[in-house]
Formats: sequence, structure tokens, C-alpha cells
Amino acid sequence: MTQARRRARRWVVPGYALTLTVAVTAPLLAPGYLLHRDAVSTPRSYLSDAALGLGGAAPRAVPQDFLIAVTSTAVDGGLVVKALLLAGLVCAGWGAARLARLTLPEAGLPGELVATTLAIWNPYVAERLLQGHWSLLVGYGGLPWVAAAVIRLRQDPLGWPGWAAVVFWIALAGLTPTGLILAAVVALVCIAAPGAGTDRLRCAAGVLVTAALAALPWSVAALIGGALSSPQSSGVAAFAARAEPALGTLGSLAGLGGIWNAEATPYSRTTPFALLATAVLLAVVALGLPTALRRPQAVPLLVLAAASVLLPAAMATGPGLAAARAVIDAVPGLGVIRDGQKWVGLAMPGYALAGAGAVITLRRWARPEVTALACAAALIAVLPDLAWGVWGRITPVHYPPGWAAVARIINDDPGPVAVLPAESMRQFRWAGAAPVLDPLPRWLRADVLSTGDLTVSGVVVPGEGSKARETQRLLLAGAPPEAVSRAGVGWVVVESGTAGTMGAAQRTLERLPVAYRDGDLILYRVGGAGSAAPQDKRTAMVLAHLVWVVMLAGGAAAMAMGSRRRRDGVPFGT
Repeated sequence: MTQARRRARRWVVPGYALTLTVAVTAPLLAPGYLLHRDAVSTPRSYLSDAALGLGGAAPRAVPQDFLIAVTSTAVDGGLVVKALLLAGLVCAGWGAARLARLTLPEAGLPGELVATTLAIWNPYVAERLLQGHWSLLVGYGGLPWVAAAVIRLRQDPLGWPGWAAVVFWIALAGLTPTGLILAAVVALVCIAAPGAGTDRLRCAAGVLVTAALAALPWSVAALIGGALSSPQSSGVAAFAARAEPALGTLGSLAGLGGIWNAEATPYSRTTPFALLATAVLLAVVALGLPTALRRPQAVPLLVLAAASVLLPAAMATGPGLAAARAVIDAVPGLGVIRDGQKWVGLAMPGYALAGAGAVITLRRWARPEVTALACAAALIAVLPDLAWGVWGRITPVHYPPGWAAVARIINDDPGPVAVLPAESMRQFRWAGAAPVLDPLPRWLRADVLSTGDLTVSGVVVPGEGSKARETQRLLLAGAPPEAVSRAGVGWVVVESGTAGTMGAAQRTLERLPVAYRDGDLILYRVGGAGSAAPQDKRTAMVLAHLVWVVMLAGGAAAMAMGSRRRRDGVPFGT
């Protein structure tokens, strides 16, 4: 193979991963903002107490809110979110191919393309997109890179370039707490891979230290922000994995589906067609499984794939739910485990390797290129509605002009903000059919008082916003404006046209001066002053986030330096 052909071949996989990603996210390439269920992007964000994890609620959105607040000072926040989402999906496919090249080199380019397809085109990606978990998908995209980096460390004493890859990819996955946990689990499991390089004890110590440092933004926030004292076990049943049509819970999870929210599923997964789709995906995996099991480096990831299906399925049973409640009650802060289906993302690296192995298993009967084409085409055909923003359900939105106007007024005098109607999720006429989290907290310097309560299948899962709950009680009772002001409310925003409870709030509102009014928003000035988090806590949180930023930037720089030093010219860990 000539040098030019080798160079061209290097770009086939990333080009293919980008093509699949664009096929999935094409509507988001148009101007506008991602606003769909839990996904909220705005033109500008700020380092409010909530963005730093000090808002009193569990710090679920750090360090992502910190990153967007900082980067949106120079780049539109909507572009940042969309770029990160696209990068996460490209990384998932490209990384799966690189992992296959490392552990199953004889699968060649055909096997790498099957692995790429399986990593991007699956129900897990579709369902998490529809739930708005863009930052989780960034962490998901880092999993095969984490696996490859640790396996390389076990194979060769690579020194600092090898550790730089581990640090960077774990830190990138740590954009969200769940992503960090996923990456740490994959890294620890891959330490079991055989090799004559870095010994297992040093690998384990390095991975644990890296994960602990990357976790500082949310671990420090949980310790000093008071969220650990909040009960979090009440939503375990509501967030358990769900059986899809013609499939039990175990079958749904084995097919990388089964998210708790039935409305956050592709249309094809709401019919018995889900059975065929799952059968095809598992057939591709099963074809390559015998080959992958013969590769010692792949075995830990295959075992992890099995466990990541079986354990969430067990968590959805009566005894499993009881055990999860007991664990969450006993260990404050472990509410993150409630959403059992998200842990099935751990199966992706193992599934991708097995998919790549299919071209080896079948090469007696078919050319690898033919097998790869058949497998990739089958995976795409049984999930056709992942294309075009999950069949047009993920599209950019445009905020009415009043949102920017209200944000400017409040940001000039950033007192705490209460929002009516009383409901955590909104459904705006201009934002599509799906409910969305209130975008206002991302627009403002001020803290927005939110209870965090969530209604799932008619069951209210309480959030941690105790102060917001008291403020909400005052407003719904029609309390005098003086009482609302004493409660520390600076502004009240009424978001018109969305469902929720108003109670007797109109008695309070009609006695407040109106600072802005249009068909979408009404802004009332209350004049109360809130209490910001103490400066020492804000400083501690900024420092914790800077540690994460240094890991991200330093790991990337060190990988780049290591790449140039490799004699064969193949990038390492990138």
C-alpha cells in the first residue's frame, strides 16, 4: 500500500463516523438552539451559583454548565452545545473503530466500519437524544477511547503519552457525573486485560486518582452545597428501565433500548418492530462473539457488556428496586443510579468489538467487505427513524425576542427569580411538541428558584429545591408582595401558554409593578434580595472546575506531543 493510500485510509473511518453523525443530527446544523426535554441551550450562560453546583440541588449539570458559561462569553452557547453533541457521536464511532483495530486487527477496515455503525446507530443514542441527554452522549463517545487507552497501557510501558490519553478521555467523559462514572468503570474493567506493560496495580491507582480529580466539580459541590442531605430514593421506580413492545425489560436492554420515558423513544421502538430490530442487532453481535471471546484484551469488555444488561434489568424488578432504594438512602449522593437504563451504555464497547468480529467469523463464506456492508445496512435498516433528528423530532428552535429582553432587564439587577406557572417542565408553542426544562436559569446571572420536582407517569418525584418550594407556596397562596420580597425574591416571571399551576398567584401579581410584558412573558419586579453563596464556597468550586479544565487541556496537549514523537506516525489516543 502506498503512502498516499495509507493516508487516505486513515480518514475513511472518521469520515464515515462523521457521515453517520450528520445523518442523525442534520436538522441541528441549521441556525437555532437545542431545546428538547432535558437539553437546554441559550445564547449566553453565566457562572451563577447554580452553574457552579451551589444552587442547593444535586449537582447534576457540572462541569457542563461551567464550560458553557465560560465558552459562551466568546461563542454562542447554542453552537457550543451542538458542536459538543456532534463531537460526542463522532468520537463514539471513531473510537469504536480504533478499539477494534487495537484488539481485533485482523478485522481490518471492514470490521472497523461495522463497529462504527453499531456505536452510533443504535436505540441508546436515539433514546438519549430524545431525552435531551446531549452531555451524556459526549461521555458515551469517550468510552471506547478510554478502553483503548487503558489496554494500550497494559500492553506497552508507554509512559506519559499513554497516561495523557487516559486523563483526557476520562476528563472529557466527566462533562457530566454519569459520563465520568461510565468512563471510570470501563477503565477499571480494562485493567483486567493481559499485557506486559504497566502493571495492574499502577493502572488501577492511576485510573482512580484521575477519576477522583475529574469528579471534583460535582463531589465538592455535593459536599459543600448541601445536596447530600436531600432524599433521592423516591424516584427509583419511576426511573427504572422499561419493557418495549414484544420485548421484556431484559430484551429491551439487550437491544440497547428500554429508557424509562416511553415518550423518549423512536417510533419504530413503540411497535412490535422493536423485536425484529433487537434480533438483528443481537445477531450481528452474536456472529462476532466467538471471535471476540478468543481475544483476551476483548474479554473484559464483553463481560462488562453482559453485566451492563443484566444488572439494570435486575434493578427494574421488585427486589432490585428495593435494593436500589436502600443503597441510595444509605449512601447520600447516589441518586445518580436511579436511571437504570443509562448504564447499558457500558455495553457499547463490547458490542462494537463483537460486531467487528463478525467479519472474521464469516470470512470463510463471504468477503469481509460484503459482511461489513450487510451488517451496517441491517443495523441502519432496523432503526430507520434515528435519521434526520430521530425522524424530525430533534430540531433547532428560535426564542421569541421577549426572552432576550427579559434576560437583559434581570441581568442588570440580578435578584433571585421565581417562575410561574409552578411546573419544572414547560411546553411552549414555539419549541415543538415535547416538554422542555425551563430555559430561564441558563439565560440569567441571577439564580432561578426551582423546586426540581418532576412528574413521571403521574408520580411526582420531588426535587431538592426547598427554598424554591417555600417561595412557590407563597405565590400560589396569593401572599402579599411584602412577604414574597422578604422571602428573597427579586423578580417573578410568568411564562404564558405553558401548563402548570397558578393557584391564587394573580392576587400577588396584580399588586406588583410590571417591568416587561408581551405575548410570551410577563416580568414583575418584587425587589427582594437573595443571599448568594459565600465567596469561599464559590472560590472552592471555581478551583475544582479549573482542575478539570487543566486535565482536559493538559491531556490534549500531552497527547498531541506524544503523537508527534511516535515513529510510525499513527496518532495515539486521538
